[in-house]
Amino acid sequence: MSKIIAFLLGLALAPGVIAQDSEAINGEWLITRDVYGNPLYQRMTLTVQDGKVSGFFDGDKLEGTLQGSALHFIARDEDNDTSEFTGVFNGTNIAGKVVEIDASDPREKSENEMTATRAPERPAGSPRHHDFTPNVFYRQFSASNAPVLKIAPGDTVHTTTVDAGGTDEHGTKRVLGGNPETGPFYIETAWPGDTLVVHFNRIRLNRDYAISDDAIVGRALDPDMSVKMKDGGKSVRWHLDLQRGIATSERPGDHLKEFLVPVRPMLGCVATAPGFASAPPPTGDSGRYGGNMDFNEIVEGVTAYLPVNQPGALLYVGDGHAAQGDGELNGNALETSMDVEFTVNVIHDKRIRTPRVESDSQIMTVGLGGSLEDALQTAISGMAQWLEQDYGLSPSEIAQVMGTSSQLNISEVADRNAGVAAKLSKARLQPLIKKQ
Repeated sequence: MSKIIAFLLGLALAPGVIAQDSEAINGEWLITRDVYGNPLYQRMTLTVQDGKVSGFFDGDKLEGTLQGSALHFIARDEDNDTSEFTGVFNGTNIAGKVVEIDASDPREKSENEMTATRAPERPAGSPRHHDFTPNVFYRQFSASNAPVLKIAPGDTVHTTTVDAGGTDEHGTKRVLGGNPETGPFYIETAWPGDTLVVHFNRIRLNRDYAISDDAIVGRALDPDMSVKMKDGGKSVRWHLDLQRGIATSERPGDHLKEFLVPVRPMLGCVATAPGFASAPPPTGDSGRYGGNMDFNEIVEGVTAYLPVNQPGALLYVGDGHAAQGDGELNGNALETSMDVEFTVNVIHDKRIRTPRVESDSQIMTVGLGGSLEDALQTAISGMAQWLEQDYGLSPSEIAQVMGTSSQLNISEVADRNAGVAAKLSKARLQPLIKKQ
């Protein structure tokens, strides 16, 4: 017998367990559904008046009844597909089953168990500052990794990262390479369908060397250049002058003795755990969740916005670069460890298509896909969504703004996914009326 069926039976045999005040069901609920052994997280809002229930089930309008403790409703989407819930409300939680039917083929029917609890409130008290020293580093952006720290919206964390090869600020190898991450950090009140806000107060170098190589990734080479680069891929070590903010090759050869690179510390990886039924991707990969974006605008002072796909968001940071040109053409940037401080917040019930980055002067979306064309489409659709959500622009108005004012940068060509960043100047957007 399933736990939920036993729970329902227990309620049926205990007539005293009845919702005394139907208004107690009103408001927002967080749903967990068991879909063939995979937890699916959704939101629901309910309003009861004279025994009739209305509201929204994962964004779809619902209608139903509450009779004593028995709750029943049907939600329909724009294609007339239905989700029918039958269960009970015990005054604190909701439990029962959901039957989904595809309107185009009623034989396509699924049934799964569901529980719902109240959305948690932010813990009482002022925002806290956490100094976190990592002891373990993960090589997958996984929801199964135990959180290293629980923090609340408004809290600040100061921590460190190892470099892409797994070496820390003292030059000590701590873990296998492949962009090992610090985290995950569990952010209380964050739920799938929310947006996680991460403001980077500090991204600073904490050692005096970085590692790169002398190759150019195959995606960027024509046949003639490929032949010329056939001996590339040798490791190059760079000295980081922390006082002057300059990187120089330790073995520059004849022509690069005077070649200086201004450092601009950045994080190659910022991610939340991927969502429903997703296999945990390695920390060299990227997607809607962020990940190994290698976007060189994730520097000190910017704010990153990431989709929340799992309870607590599960934030990962890592893959520090002392400097990186657009695209990460070497396949590596100037890879180094990093000193990082960030402050988190949560925008509830706001869905975004792709990672966003905001600086003092620009708003930016990061499109990631198997080809540059796929990445471009994702970056443009993400920026269009931003302009629609925050400024209320119509498709025609979005086209006019982006067609006259957007900047496009190739942000990533080194990994499985290519990256394109779409940028808009805040000064250009300043005359527009931002929605409250």
